[in-house]
Amino acid sequence: MFDSFRHEDRDGPFVEYVAARRAVLYRTAYLICGDAHRADDLVQVALAKAYVAWPRLARVGNVDAYVRRILVNAHVDETRRGWRRERPGLPEIDEPAPVPRGEDNEELWAALRALAPGQRRAVVLRHYWGLSVEETAADLGVSPGTVKSQTSDALARLRRALSEAGTGADHDRAR
Repeated sequence: MFDSFRHEDRDGPFVEYVAARRAVLYRTAYLICGDAHRADDLVQVALAKAYVAWPRLARVGNVDAYVRRILVNAHVDETRRGWRRERPGLPEIDEPAPVPRGEDNEELWAALRALAPGQRRAVVLRHYWGLSVEETAADLGVSPGTVKSQTSDALARLRRALSEAGTGADHDRAR
């Protein structure tokens, strides 16, 4: 037998975990990738991998860290695949998926989408999840210095973009 952990022992706690954490995982994925459909895909990948590893996770603990790392790694893998650069649908006909409820600040979403993927991941883990620099570095597989520089650069870009959006600087420059 591959695993002495029975399905009945796995399914109950796993279902409870998913019920309690799926919304947070979805919001994290959405913040990282900026697209509702891709966020759903990332969460599905993360939860499928977590289910497979559940016996070990149940013994070791810290499930959130493991699933968060899977989510980030799945996004990194997805951005490396060439076929993901193709976008289905017809321009001006197919509408993008709506922004999750409560997240209607279009200037903020536009500024987040404009960040480089690494910067976006660092900001989401540091400021949405509230992780320390070291925890973020471990989740991303980078050094703490990289997390600090990525976060600092990202926050500076976000401040600039949001101040320009708030003052209408783009409109003034267009004249």
